[in-house]
This record gives sequence, C-alpha cells and structure tokens, in this order.
Amino acid sequence: MSKHILILSVFIVASCGLAYELIAGALSSYLLGDSVFQFSTIIGCYLFAMGVGAHLSKYVKDEDVLSRFVDIELAVGLVGGLSAALLFLTFSWMGAPFRSMLYVLVFLVGAFVGMEIPLVMLALNARQTAFSELVSKVLTFDYLGALAVSVLFPLVLAPHLGLVRTGFLFGMLNVAVAFWTIHVFRSELSNAAGRILRASAVMFTLLVGFTASDRLVQWGEHALVGDNVIYSTTTPYQRLLITKWKDDLRLYINGNLQFSSRDEYRYHEALVHPAMESLPWARSVLVLGGGDGLALREILRYPHVGQVTLVDLDPAMTQAFGRREELVKLNNASLSDPRVKIVNADAAIWLQENEDVFDAIVIDFPDPSSFALGKLYSVPFYGMVKRHLSANGLLAVQSTSPFFAPHAYWTIEATLREAGLRTWPYHLYVPSFGEWGFVLASPQQQFKPPAQYRLPMRYLNAETTREMFTFPPDMQRLDMPPNRLNTQSLVHEFEQDWRRVVR
Repeated sequence: MSKHILILSVFIVASCGLAYELIAGALSSYLLGDSVFQFSTIIGCYLFAMGVGAHLSKYVKDEDVLSRFVDIELAVGLVGGLSAALLFLTFSWMGAPFRSMLYVLVFLVGAFVGMEIPLVMLALNARQTAFSELVSKVLTFDYLGALAVSVLFPLVLAPHLGLVRTGFLFGMLNVAVAFWTIHVFRSELSNAAGRILRASAVMFTLLVGFTASDRLVQWGEHALVGDNVIYSTTTPYQRLLITKWKDDLRLYINGNLQFSSRDEYRYHEALVHPAMESLPWARSVLVLGGGDGLALREILRYPHVGQVTLVDLDPAMTQAFGRREELVKLNNASLSDPRVKIVNADAAIWLQENEDVFDAIVIDFPDPSSFALGKLYSVPFYGMVKRHLSANGLLAVQSTSPFFAPHAYWTIEATLREAGLRTWPYHLYVPSFGEWGFVLASPQQQFKPPAQYRLPMRYLNAETTREMFTFPPDMQRLDMPPNRLNTQSLVHEFEQDWRRVVR
C-alpha cells in the first residue's frame, strides 16, 4: 500500500512542478513579451535547478528520507504556490526587481522539484522495490503527470482559473501530498505533530491566497494601469484588461495599451478612411484583428459596403466588445451589424483555408512583440493576404511607431514590398501613443491621398491627410530587410527599438 501511495505522489508532484514552470513562462510572456526567449530561459533555469536539487538529495540520510520529502513538499508548495502572485505584484508595484525575482523563484522551485523524485526513489528502494520496477514506475508516473498538466493548463487552468489562482491550487496539491505522507508514514517520521502544524499553516496561507486571488490581481492591475478596472480576463491567448477613468475607457492586452477612448478616433480614422475613401466601389471588406469593433465601426459608415468579415483569434475580445454596454456604445454596436460576419480563428490558418477575395483589407493586429505575433507581419503572411485582395484593392496595416520604433516600422514596409505589394507609408500623432504609423499597400492600384472625404471626420481633412503621407527628416525611410518567418527579425528590431526609449 505504501508503495502505491509513493508512486501516486510522483504523479502529483510532477504535475505541480510543470505547472509552476508553465505559470512562470506564461506570466513573463504576458508581462515582458518575447515568449520564445521567456520560455527558453525559464526552462533552462528550471532544468539546471532540478539538476542541482537532484545532486543535493544525495546528502539526505536514509533514515530521514520521508521527513525531508515532507519538508520539500511544504517548501515547494509554499514557494511555487505563491510564485505567480509574488511575481505579478512585484511587476505591478516595483517593476525593476521582476526579472531577478522570476529566476530566483524558478530556481528555488526547480531545486525543490529536483529533490522530490530522488527522495521517492530512495523511499521505494528502502521498501525493497526491484530496481527495474522502481525506475519504470517512477518515470512513467512522472511523465504522465507532466502530460496531464500540459494539456489542462492551456485548455482549462489558465483561461478559467487564471495564473495566480492556478499557482495557489497546485501549491495546495503539494501540501496535500505532504499531509498524505505524514498520515501514512507517521510512525516513521520524526516530529510528525510539528510537521502537521507546519503543513496546516502553509495550507491556510495558500487557501487564503486562492480565495483572495481575484482581489490580489485587481490590486496589481490597478497599480499597473492607475485606473479602475471594469473588466479583466485571462484567455488561452492573452490577458485582457479594460479600465475606466472619468469618460476614458482603455484596453490593455498583456499590459500594453491598445487604445484610449479619448483619442482612438484619430487612430481608426487614419487606419480605415484613406483606403476606403479611395475605393468608392468596394463592397466586401476583410478585417484581421480589430476585435474591439472600432475599425469596423468606421468601415460600416460607408453605405456601399455590403459585407465585412472580421477574423479575430480571441472570442473573449469580440464577446466583451459585443455585449458590454459601454463598449457597445463606443463601437456603435458594429459587431452586431447584420453586414458583419465574425470569425474567431487564427488569421493565418483562416487565410489558408478560405478562398474569398475582398475589395479592401484592414489589418489591426497588436504590435509584433512576440514570435506568435511576428508571424502575422511576415512575407508568407502578406503573400497570403495578397491572394485575398482584389487586384485594384487596398490593404491598410497598423505598423507601430516610425518615430519610436523606426527599424520595426520600415521592416514592416519592406516586408509588404517583398510580398509583391506597392506601398504608401504614412503616420499621425495619437496623444495616447505618440507618433504612430501605418502602411497602405496594393497589388496594382494607384493611390493618391484623398483631398476630401465624403463622410464627416473628427480628425481627417485635406491638410491632415497630406501631412500624414509626408515624413519629416527625423522619420525618414530606413533600408531594412523584410521579416521572414524563419528568422523573425522584426521581433528583435521591435524590442531593440522600444528598449532604447522606454525607461
């Protein structure tokens, strides 16, 4: 019976260990971007720490194996369980120590986890388990535990519990293993009563954290953005946060500002209307990204538009902006317009599987701050977009800042040209963002900036439009290579550009 309990413990501790690793990787990717770098360095640190822990386990005396195993479970439960909350609050309130704390916590958890499996094997060996059976069973349940969490984490845990609450949950599972071990092997443990007391204190701490996790996250997010949070959710793809201060609504994705309701009209007028004003015959429009419905709002102002297909990866985004009263008011209920077809899918996959051709295409993706987003600014992606654009149609692309991120901006423009499109770069000042850039492109269409607009505009007129397509000396074209899928140079350029200007 004791052997089976130890083997089952392996399954649980393996699940917990991988969960802490995934939480650290996901949280650092949300907050710092560049998911490949974050996961790569965290996995490396974690595996190295496991090796250190495995080495340290050899110093445990045979008669103390179970006692040390209980102590390790309590330690990894406390550190791992608190890790997500500590990291998030550190980033929100202090910022600077975040990276140091991230790797310290990953190393501690990895070292503790590295000690767990050797201690279980020593305990099984002391019970005269055959070596071949010992190794096969321990490794089998170790890998099964990892598999279970790797499937549950993106599908259930992160989107429904959130990262902070998931951390507390797995911390409690570690403590539950400690309680279980104390109960079954109490006759072999020294100071079992003292360990029960410590386990109870750790479990209480984690239970309080689990119960208060939503409030902890709200405190952290309020400190991060400074405004009242009216909506927040963690999805399999991103962290969405909507805030309100007086009459200003703001959307944040993974901590990055996407718009302010006070000046978003400048951004969306510039993104949509130079193209749409030049296509009075356009009937069908494709919007990639833009799940907030704001670009869609501007497109639907044209009565000649018969159908708009919006492809946005995250259903939580389109649902929030299609149902919440204040957000529906902001986008003029564009997401429920009968002319609109909403598709929640990966844009690259949708383009591959769909054959429709559109008169105009508007691309409003978040900035290329990660490789997952960088692929949406690559030569192959724009090649697919071109196949869905009519020969005389126009494509408008949000392209980050030509002032703050000039290397990234001109890389996007070069990528569009490499995909066989003619380009017309332009920019404007958006108070919430500073100087921002876009690129118009077409397979064959000639383009001249509109001298007037048929629809009333809040920002655009002949003069502001002319200024948008003129670049001052400090924003002149840079000769940049295109962003290819196998190198993703754009992501590196974007990070380096913003690192130079963000304090």
